[in-house]
Amino acid sequence: MRSATLWPDHLLPDDHVPPPWPGREVRLDGLVTYVRDTPATAAGAEPALYVHGLGGSSQNWTDLAGLLADRLDGQAIDLPGFGRSEPGPRYTIPAFADLVVRWIEHSDRGPVHLFGNSLGGAVAVQVAGLRPDLVRTLTLISPALPFLDFRRSLQGRMLPVLAIPRGERLVARRLTQLPPEVMAQQVLEACVADLTRICDQRRAEALEEIRVRYEAEHYAAAYVRTFRGLVSSFLRAYLPGPGSLWRLAEAVRAPTLVVGGRQDRLVDVRVAPQTARVIRDSRLMMLDGVGHVAQLEVPRLVARAVIGLLAETGDSVGRSDLAG
Repeated sequence: MRSATLWPDHLLPDDHVPPPWPGREVRLDGLVTYVRDTPATAAGAEPALYVHGLGGSSQNWTDLAGLLADRLDGQAIDLPGFGRSEPGPRYTIPAFADLVVRWIEHSDRGPVHLFGNSLGGAVAVQVAGLRPDLVRTLTLISPALPFLDFRRSLQGRMLPVLAIPRGERLVARRLTQLPPEVMAQQVLEACVADLTRICDQRRAEALEEIRVRYEAEHYAAAYVRTFRGLVSSFLRAYLPGPGSLWRLAEAVRAPTLVVGGRQDRLVDVRVAPQTARVIRDSRLMMLDGVGHVAQLEVPRLVARAVIGLLAETGDSVGRSDLAG
């Protein structure tokens, strides 16, 4: 493990706030998966795939994917039951990882630069550990790898719901009781350390995403079942036998960047450094005053670390920049 290398800020594109990248519905194994494309803006860009966290969507990557578009030809997917994708039959880390593998194979773009935030980070680790042929580099932002002290997470309040039969009904009732504006504010407060970094446009988009959730009858069940699957993966990680996310992390061979926010309220802040220690070829960037979604809160800083990884590991665009 070593510290992340930061690309010079002045070499990044100028600041602007793009709208969400255009999306499309793709039928994959009989289910509709929603995919957003961030087209490359330069020749020689390599394929990238972005995977969101629990309760998130492909929109979470708008800013970072735009900043990297001169190096990476980006796609971001909505996992089953989230965003604008149809619900799936299973909501476990292996099931989500299978979908990501199937998408990479279906799109014929692999190997890709794989990005994951939170739940998406756990999914990305599983993909990289089991299918190294599909992953060029790995970027993990507040990855939800196993930890057992749920007092270190606001999500710990959800644990009693898992013990209640059909606990998704309680979540659905909660959704109907809170106005979308209140729910959007609560989500931002849980995920972001400094709300002044979130512009009005992004706040409006977060509100629209909440409204989409309210209209999706499957959303509460997808959320609760995914959280149950995540907690189960945490428990299995500390038991003998296959399937441990920590053992899968040890198997990762792709050059890896791990980003953590020291004010993360959803994933134990000790997880990111532990992830970087476990993954063999890793770089770590811990950010003061940043929460759970660094790619939303400080996208330029994350982009600088990603480009530093690409340049260090010798992608063609990075080599030409260094040569210039």
